Amino acid sequence: MAVRLRLSRIGKKHVPFNRIVAVDSRKKRDGKVLENLGTYDVLKSKLVTFHQERFDYWISCGAIPTDSVKKIQKTYKKSLEVPAAPKKKVVKKAVKKNEEPKPAPSKTEEVPKVEAPKKTASAE
Repeated sequence: MAVRLRLSRIGKKHVPFNRIVAVDSRKKRDGKVLENLGTYDVLKSKLVTFHQERFDYWISCGAIPTDSVKKIQKTYKKSLEVPAAPKKKVVKKAVKKNEEPKPAPSKTEEVPKVEAPKKTASAE
């Protein structure tokens, strides 16, 4: 039996919605399926659910995905990748011509030290 991973339509008129399914290649588009692997919203081009481990299982068994399913699976993998944190931009305030910039507090100024009270030995 030749297994294909393809889309099966479950939406109504003018509202397409698809399931990603594993099915015998000789069956009809909306015929009996072997397993449901996820759902895909066509109008929003958004993957609603996707079972990656089952998808990998069927691929390892020799199932052949269609081009559209390959594309959907590729977008799913991209969505899992964590993007690098954006660099923070340093914004400097503009100094007016007539104003002098405020001096930054110097690090050399000493902070008064507060001494802890001394403990005295108590006689018992």
